[in-house]
Amino acid sequence: MATSQYDVVVIGTGPGGYETAIRASQLGFKTAVIEKNKLGGVCLNIGCIPTKALLKSAELMEYGKHLEAYGLAGQVKPDFPKVIARSRAVADKMNKGVDFLMKKNKIDVLYGYGRLTGKGKIDVQPSENMDGEKIGEARTVEAKHIILATGARAREIPPLPVDGKKIITYKEAMLQTTQPKRLVVVGAGAIGVEFAYFYHHMGTEVTLIEVMDRIVPVEDADVSKELARQFKKAGINVMTSAEVLGVDTKGKTLKVKVKTKKGEEVIECDQVLSAVGVVGNIENLGLETVGVKTERGAIVVDGFGRTNVPGIYAIGDVAGPPWLAHKASHEGILCVEKIAGLDVHPLDKKNIPGCTYCQPQIASVGYTEQAAKEAGYEVKVGKFPFTASGKASALGHTEGFVKVIYDAKYGEFLGCHIIGYDATELIAEAVTARVLETTAHEIMEAIHPHPTLSEAVMEATRAAYGMPINI
Repeated sequence: MATSQYDVVVIGTGPGGYETAIRASQLGFKTAVIEKNKLGGVCLNIGCIPTKALLKSAELMEYGKHLEAYGLAGQVKPDFPKVIARSRAVADKMNKGVDFLMKKNKIDVLYGYGRLTGKGKIDVQPSENMDGEKIGEARTVEAKHIILATGARAREIPPLPVDGKKIITYKEAMLQTTQPKRLVVVGAGAIGVEFAYFYHHMGTEVTLIEVMDRIVPVEDADVSKELARQFKKAGINVMTSAEVLGVDTKGKTLKVKVKTKKGEEVIECDQVLSAVGVVGNIENLGLETVGVKTERGAIVVDGFGRTNVPGIYAIGDVAGPPWLAHKASHEGILCVEKIAGLDVHPLDKKNIPGCTYCQPQIASVGYTEQAAKEAGYEVKVGKFPFTASGKASALGHTEGFVKVIYDAKYGEFLGCHIIGYDATELIAEAVTARVLETTAHEIMEAIHPHPTLSEAVMEATRAAYGMPINI
């Protein structure tokens, strides 16, 4: 069995893994990646990227329902299998792009399942990819630094035993070419609301169920309220403070038993999508063999991705929340730069933006209003509705707002919460401002181009200080 030696080996090639490998190679490390499935991991193949392709089709369907408002005539109809096919084509293109980047940066790609067997040692065995193909060969890999970037998978709960047909996860929801007439989505986090939006605008009757008292519960309360209002307006049945007790799958239709404040009720549907979160892929990695510490289903790391075992690191979903691709990439780059001896700052989770890609989109960073107050801040809060934005009116998307939170004493930018058309494209300003410790007055002094949606960040800031111009 062949033995290969490297400076850095990354197990897993999602955005965190492959970008970490690229940075390691740039820093002069002899680098390899180990991948059991396809380059790009969940994000590029059955996650972030193909999901956004699906959501774009849904957005165009939504436009198609209101063509007359834009002075246009005609009718738009969905071709569900072609919508799925376009999404797969986007994923395949990105997969080929990662393969190109590996070759460009002289990174060895070792296919197969990697498992830690001792200090600096990895056993690699052949695996099977998502297309059912056998890939890789048996080998031993040795490395000075091993970075675990094995990602996460959909979490399963007892009331929703996933069978891949009647009760599904995001994977099946993304790949299936037969559209359900009635769909129940359980869990109203980012994954749940995105698929609720997609299937609804494809023509499926959707019920969205959330056990908490509001949808997208990690977001600012005002944002949750606005998204629920927009979803209900669009025709999505939204149920909060509702717990799914079980699903009867015996008949032609599924019967979902739900406990609400009013009592128990049964919802009939053709399919149930379980979107109740994710869990890190920490199993069968040999963590116990080498003594890597785990806690609550995640590998314990410091701000540079270091585990309790020297020479072993973990980044991204496998290292715990937030489960976001850009967090994984940033974490991985910090990790290898620290290994190289560069002067880098540890990961600051307060500056990781969260994004949800239904329309209206949601984007946020920093403290919510409630969290800021609980942290002891006296706050100044400003909101600017997109109904007052000229660009939003021209786009035909005036729903939503920008909400900003500042420290009343020093003007520190504590948080920014946006719900509106393409909100995810606006949040980087707030992230950069927080990283640079920018104050409210500097945001107001920065000239924002007109007409743009980005003006709303400045306008909301002015509103926080009692100086609104356009509201």
